[in-house]
Amino acid sequence: MTGHEHPKPITEADVDEAIATCDGDPRAAIKALLVAGELLGIALEEGREEAGWGYVRGRPSRHREAS
Repeated sequence: MTGHEHPKPITEADVDEAIATCDGDPRAAIKALLVAGELLGIALEEGREEAGWGYVRGRPSRHREAS
């Protein structure tokens, strides 16, 4: 997704599904979504670091070389 595209609209059905997934507990659904957002943020940052060292320069990253 580029900076110019809009994310998929969130529908009431999406909200209902998130709550239902958490056995009808809206607080648990919010907590799960916040945790998921944090994990995605971590994964994004790791991807940016990986790209910064490897893909941008056309060489394997330092992270991969150390593995």
